[in-house]
Amino acid sequence: MSSGKLRIAFIHPDLGIGGAERLVVDAALGLQKLGHSVDIYTSHHDPGHCFEETRNGTLRVHHLRSPFPRAIKGKLHILFSHARQLHLTAHLLSPSAPLYDVYFVDQLSTCIPFLRLGTHTRVLFYCHFPDKLLADGAYADGDRKRNGGFLKSIYRLPMDIWEEWTTKQADTLLANSRFTVGVFRKHFPSIQTTPRVVYPGINLDAYASLKVDRADPDVARVLSNRPTLLSLNRFEKKKNLSLAIDAFALFRRYFNSTGVQKGQRTRLVLAGGWDPRLLDNEKTLRALLDNAKFHGFTYAITTPSTSTVSLPDLPSSPDTADPDILFLLNFSTAQRSALLTSPLTLALLYTPVNEHFGIGPVEAMACGLPVLACNSGGPTESVVDNPPGQRTGWLQRPGPGVWADALIEILGLSPAQRKALAERAKRRAKEQFGMEVMARELEYALEETVSLGRVPAATAAAAMWGIWVALALLLVLFASIVRMLL
Repeated sequence: MSSGKLRIAFIHPDLGIGGAERLVVDAALGLQKLGHSVDIYTSHHDPGHCFEETRNGTLRVHHLRSPFPRAIKGKLHILFSHARQLHLTAHLLSPSAPLYDVYFVDQLSTCIPFLRLGTHTRVLFYCHFPDKLLADGAYADGDRKRNGGFLKSIYRLPMDIWEEWTTKQADTLLANSRFTVGVFRKHFPSIQTTPRVVYPGINLDAYASLKVDRADPDVARVLSNRPTLLSLNRFEKKKNLSLAIDAFALFRRYFNSTGVQKGQRTRLVLAGGWDPRLLDNEKTLRALLDNAKFHGFTYAITTPSTSTVSLPDLPSSPDTADPDILFLLNFSTAQRSALLTSPLTLALLYTPVNEHFGIGPVEAMACGLPVLACNSGGPTESVVDNPPGQRTGWLQRPGPGVWADALIEILGLSPAQRKALAERAKRRAKEQFGMEVMARELEYALEETVSLGRVPAATAAAAMWGIWVALALLLVLFASIVRMLL
């Protein structure tokens, strides 16, 4: 570890509950543990809908409330995202703003040229996945599928150009997986630099030394004496959570026909971030409830007492004392850890196709829990499927039948087989995906970035004119589109 301590500012658009947010939190914690000074800046932070470390004072979070909405009539999300980040950037460019040695930017690259040239400070950009490919939902079969017709294509074109150009301005580029690097190179052809892979890491101590307080009402609400299959994912359409319900239905049907009680009694817990501000979250939850009803499952919806997000106005099924499916919205750290470490939890189901990385499988492996994931994207780099003697989980194509077969195989593991798999999974999580491993790799990358020296003032002055012209063109586009919508 370097003896020189850095002043690092993280910039993240929305500090809620999700994999990208978990990475930012753990990266900040790891760097802080190494002795660096860390601040996190965000345009949205709800103390009732966030990770505890951002709420309890462990990390310094600066919430700069934006005057801009997330959208107008459900439209213009990316345009307002740019506006919200530029508002945050203006604060960092003000004379009274603190000085930093380096900026760590992720998800949205809008601020990069302004930070570099306005503060003469170097910027590291961590790519989770290109936004141009997220605008239409899942990245399917390696191809970009544009929805919304010609008008949306016209609207997105300058946004996509802006994203590629601003990303290119970063002094250092990192990515969360080899899969993301491949997609990055294909869809950002003007960027010649290949991002370096730094895998997300988790705080292993939070799992190894955990003591679950079963007297905690929030924990008691989610635990059960029934065998449990667990899913940890946002309630978004692209997360493909219906696969878990469909596979669970076939799994239960098999054991109902064979009379094996353990399989008959198994329940499914779908836990993840849910934000009522996002129409996709609401639609996805409704569709999942309809799917549960279609299969004849009982279900209940719950949220921790610490959440300020109200439960959706959606009824649970009549028999909710111990439902077949529990929908856990915005789980707390205690609830997540209790479910992952419960001896009755059989496996983690990770359903997204072509997921960029996926922190859920790593969390499960850290707890010695078998993982069932799709055989594409980031999980192919974190989960070992073959050979069986090195297995930490199962990688299968996204079909209910093959997933049900894998779940039947997992349920049939002997105690010795389950123990051996747990030991392999924990070892892999520690060696490859621990917070300390990630923090040291990030520290090295940040120190390299700082070693480039300050951004030259002459270069900054000349380039700022070009940036302001480009920004002016974006504002003209923004005004034109808003006028059409209103």
